[in-house]
Amino acid sequence: MKDDELAKKLYKVQQEKRCLIVIDDIWTTEAWETLYPAFPDETTVGSKILLTTRNKKVALDADLNGFLHEPECLNEEKSWELFQRKAFPRKDEPGFVVDKVMESLGREMVGSCAGLPLALIVLGGLLATKETQNEWDMVHRNIRTHLARSKERGRQARLSEVLALSYHELPYQLKPCFLYLSQFPEDFEIPTKKLVQQWVAEGIVSLQDEVEVDERHETMEEVAESYLHDLINRSIVQLGVRGSTGTIKTCRLHDLMRDLCLAKAKQGNFIHIIDHVQGNKTNGALQSSTYSRTMSVSRIRRCAIYLSQNVQEPVLPEYKKNPNLRSLFFFRPKKHRLLDGHFLESVFDKFKLLKMLDLEGVKGLEEKLPEDIGTLIQLRFLSLKKTRIRELPTSLVNLVSLQTLNLQTIDKVSWESTVQVPNIIWKMEQLRHLYLPKWCGNVTDKLQLANLSNLQTLVNFPANKCDVKDLLPLTDLRKLVLNDPRYFETFVQIFEPPNKTLKYLMSLSLKTDLLSFPNKVVDLRQLLFGCPRLCKLHVEGRIENLPKNNEFPSSLTKLTLWGSRLVEDPMEALGKLPHLKYLNGWEVFTGKKMICSKDSFPQLKTLLLRGLPNFEEWTIEEGAMPTMSRLGISDCYKLKMVPDGLRFITNLRELEIRWMSRAFKSSLEEDGEDFYKVQHVPSIVFLN
Repeated sequence: MKDDELAKKLYKVQQEKRCLIVIDDIWTTEAWETLYPAFPDETTVGSKILLTTRNKKVALDADLNGFLHEPECLNEEKSWELFQRKAFPRKDEPGFVVDKVMESLGREMVGSCAGLPLALIVLGGLLATKETQNEWDMVHRNIRTHLARSKERGRQARLSEVLALSYHELPYQLKPCFLYLSQFPEDFEIPTKKLVQQWVAEGIVSLQDEVEVDERHETMEEVAESYLHDLINRSIVQLGVRGSTGTIKTCRLHDLMRDLCLAKAKQGNFIHIIDHVQGNKTNGALQSSTYSRTMSVSRIRRCAIYLSQNVQEPVLPEYKKNPNLRSLFFFRPKKHRLLDGHFLESVFDKFKLLKMLDLEGVKGLEEKLPEDIGTLIQLRFLSLKKTRIRELPTSLVNLVSLQTLNLQTIDKVSWESTVQVPNIIWKMEQLRHLYLPKWCGNVTDKLQLANLSNLQTLVNFPANKCDVKDLLPLTDLRKLVLNDPRYFETFVQIFEPPNKTLKYLMSLSLKTDLLSFPNKVVDLRQLLFGCPRLCKLHVEGRIENLPKNNEFPSSLTKLTLWGSRLVEDPMEALGKLPHLKYLNGWEVFTGKKMICSKDSFPQLKTLLLRGLPNFEEWTIEEGAMPTMSRLGISDCYKLKMVPDGLRFITNLRELEIRWMSRAFKSSLEEDGEDFYKVQHVPSIVFLN
């Protein structure tokens, strides 16, 4: 849909339905004028617009008669209260007392922040890492030095100096981790797993950082994750999306922190950005919008290219066969497509010493990856995710330094989703993370993977092309996904006798993209013996009996059981799992009655029940599921009412009812007979 068509459609919706439109962070009047045609001045149904900006002129230009709210900076006590939350994370623990000297120093530093929340949070995050009076005094002296530079330049300058101090105070190992974030566009949700893999492949986190913890080898990836958590705890990086068990899926940079990151990256020639979205063409060449001066060509190591919807032929760095470029990243709009299918050949010809090549989502390439990819023998990270490439060349065999290889080129499952993968991956012995297509085809019958002893991630293990016994030598595996149900039973059998295990495996998925669940029985008890440290488990297929609760790994936090068709109530065994936070059951139970007893599911946050054809009666005793915040019920046609015990679950925040009977839905509406059970729930959603 073109922009003008989208604007007309949005305009019409606001005329027909009462809407609240939120437009966040408009920087210029010109930006608002571009969006303005999509919003009517008045509507008969009462639609409203909430617009946020740092520029008062933008707000006034948008609507002279609108309500203008200017948030005030925090006063002294509110500033101190906000600061304490970050600086003293143990403040609410019994017996905790703030040191008098630290309080005195802290209040003085808080006063220097001029009531600006971001400055207070970042300063608090910095001081949370300092435990002695001497360390606080050092920061106090440093902040005075930094703020002396901004004495005459107002609040915004003070904020910039506090942010600069937070970077100055970073430990040496965190500074390159922070600068690495300069590659990402503004407001970009950064996938943390991919970021960690890139840090490792770049050498920002290296082998010397690996340590032994509790008789267990802590990997570079785990060290990198701890670095990311440190940056988040310091409020230098913002938390984005959390997973269902609390893990951090994405992070991002506040735009002012990103400005600092770009400035520091500029000083050190850390990154070069070619921005097709913001940049202007000068003399036929696109100039970087990030830099005001030309970077030294010989010192450029990393380049990020921001693709634009209107530019189908992106500009590469303007150097022929530049031997110094090590990393090349592409960021594109959702529907962007290249016109030149031979674009990659130019990349492979110019940049022979690349270590990092991220092409995720770049569409319009040839269906066969060019043979010249084999000349990039230094590559450590290669992502072809969502590029729609369907055939890989045998020259990939030369990429023996690869640590991360993502071949999930087709994102939708169809009859045409097979990708031709030659039997050469076994020679990439440095591989740590391997993402294969959903379906692998090749000219031979088999793929060999057994000697990839460094492998930690293996997604879409091609059981039809490999012997499942080849998984046992991969003792460093942390994540494993099998997607061919014909081999689930065979996979479980590799753990016989019981001393054969994947002792470090933390996440296991036996799932299928078929329209129905597999009918073969999965021996869950044998499976758990073979994977004693699982935190996440997804199993599709019949399960005759659940293991006893003490046979489940105590570490299990996320459990998905689809198509299990258990005859006995699963809640008795599963309710005793001490750390289970997420439970998703689809066709998990064929019986009529389930009971969640008192004190069961002590840490459960999310429960999703779907497709229980005979389910009629559900009892939740008082004291069960005390921490549950999300409940979903779907396709349980014989269930007439929600359990009375829901009214005791005071932490419940979200209830989603999907594909249930009209009577069931009516009973939960405000005048319904069961509304009293859920009246404390802020969000109740009905979907059909």
